[in-house]
Amino acid sequence: MKRLLHGLSVFAFLLASSGAVLQPTHAAAPAFGKQPNIILIITDDQGYYDLSCHGNPHLATPNLDKLHDQSLRFTRFQVSPTCAPTRSAIMSGRAPFYVGVTHTILERERMKLGVPTMPEMLRDAGYTTGIFGKWHLGDQDPYRPDQRGFDEVFIHGAGGIGQSYAGSCGDAPDNKYFDPAILHNNTFVKTKGFCTDIVFNQAMKWMESQKGKQPFFAYITTNAPHGPFIAPDSYTKKFIDAGIKGNTAGFYGMIENIDANVGRLTEKLAEWGIERD
Repeated sequence: MKRLLHGLSVFAFLLASSGAVLQPTHAAAPAFGKQPNIILIITDDQGYYDLSCHGNPHLATPNLDKLHDQSLRFTRFQVSPTCAPTRSAIMSGRAPFYVGVTHTILERERMKLGVPTMPEMLRDAGYTTGIFGKWHLGDQDPYRPDQRGFDEVFIHGAGGIGQSYAGSCGDAPDNKYFDPAILHNNTFVKTKGFCTDIVFNQAMKWMESQKGKQPFFAYITTNAPHGPFIAPDSYTKKFIDAGIKGNTAGFYGMIENIDANVGRLTEKLAEWGIERD
């Protein structure tokens, strides 16, 4: 467990209790004498086989493979088959239906108000909290992450960049994977570059601004490699040259781009001197 807290504390794949809630009056003592920073990374629609360390012969994911080898791994588990329900379980620690999340659209993705969340509890324990990427637990104001425990918010809407559905689930109109408009602390900003790079860049900028102040919880939640399967040409070329075309080349390119960003992040943690913190 101690090794898991070195560098990235948690890496989770997105594959597709009840009773009274007691509000803590004080934070528990840190397990290792201090509060470690926490980075939770969730990718969207990436499967077990979609890593080179899990046997995929086409992918090269050295940074994720290294993290895999250094980490505590949970291989016996139950999850919801779709996105928003899984995310609600992670954020609340409760069964999705209990917190009102039963689907990904039609306002069934909105997590019930008043449910205690992980970032709220971490803030109570002295953490500063930030989300970067995909939320998908409600786009209306009271359901947004800034109302659910996050101090810093940098997200797209709906279940993916450019998506929109009947009801309140929607992203900025005509948003694209390149140069997307992102909701940054309730103000839309126009960004430049590929979505995954942008999400990691913003997360790292925020983490660097927090180091040495108070422990941070950074929730990095990419929309990749969810469709549409679009990646920078520099990441799809090798697959196209190998005869892998279309959506598969884009899907694999998105994964290798995620891997490169995880590598950049781990290098920054070492550069900042907090890779063991």
